[in-house]
Amino acid sequence: MWQVVGQHRVVSLLQRSLEKGVAAHAYLLVGPPHVGKMTLASNLAQALNCEAEEPPCSECASCQKIALGKHADVQIIGLTQNRDSAEAKPQVEISIDQIRQMQHSASLPPFEGRYKVFIIDKAERLSTEAANCLLKALEEPVDKVIFILLTTSDRLLPATVVSRCQRLELSPMAATEVEAALNSSWGIEPQKAKLLARLCHGCPGWAVSAALDDDLLKLRAKRLDRLFDITDADYEERFAYAAQLATQFSQTRGSVEEELDLWLDSWRDLLLVKAECSDIITNVDRLARLIEVARSYSLTQIKAVISSLQAAGEQLRQNANPRLVLEVLMLNIPRRCI
Repeated sequence: MWQVVGQHRVVSLLQRSLEKGVAAHAYLLVGPPHVGKMTLASNLAQALNCEAEEPPCSECASCQKIALGKHADVQIIGLTQNRDSAEAKPQVEISIDQIRQMQHSASLPPFEGRYKVFIIDKAERLSTEAANCLLKALEEPVDKVIFILLTTSDRLLPATVVSRCQRLELSPMAATEVEAALNSSWGIEPQKAKLLARLCHGCPGWAVSAALDDDLLKLRAKRLDRLFDITDADYEERFAYAAQLATQFSQTRGSVEEELDLWLDSWRDLLLVKAECSDIITNVDRLARLIEVARSYSLTQIKAVISSLQAAGEQLRQNANPRLVLEVLMLNIPRRCI
């Protein structure tokens, strides 16, 4: 049973390929975070090694080992963190040594399954040397070896790597589909399911995680409170906040990207409230506060802030100086007239 939610077209394509025995030697799964790329990759690894007549069954020993990350022939390559030292810097790139180790393992026959499957998570973070090393492996396919690359954007990967993979795009689901899945598959009560479906932007993985872990919603609430506080803050407080985010970006850039996405969502909500379209906002639990804040800005001001947020995100993706980018962003957010 395929456990990925809402990706019927992609699943059907993979099922037909497996039934015909024409699986590609390399797949590239493209989609936003939490949309289901890792779940689909795991399901594909299960289907390739499943012992049942209709794979993946999720019940045989092979499927269960893969689900638990304990199958000898299925490996996940990605960013790792040195847990031996609290001061060790997080890994920011997938190294050439990791890819060389993967190549060595790929040269050996499967140990307990039919296929060796290598899942490369956050493939856009491959170093230049690692990407070139991977390219060699993709150019010289080995029988019974499948590579699955996961990325949020194939534009961040070398075109030569992309061209040697079968590209499969995982699209965000409609909020109503996510809400229905949360209700039926996970038994989440309707009001919470509706909120999570809006907040996850069609990526059910985040919604499920937030349903199971209240800390994610508490963190979101804390960030939203900080966001609204900044609109009232003076420049000294804003620059201190920018410095804090810049330091955080050098350590875990993903959390800063999430913060900017939250800002973008909130200012989009302000735009919708101002345009009297409150029924389609994302942060449905903050409607009263959004209405209050929206009174202090014109549509032109809100649109300008949204443009500044989009520009800041793009500059950070292009490795511009994070502190400078974030300080300019703070200057471009008009203070709220209280």
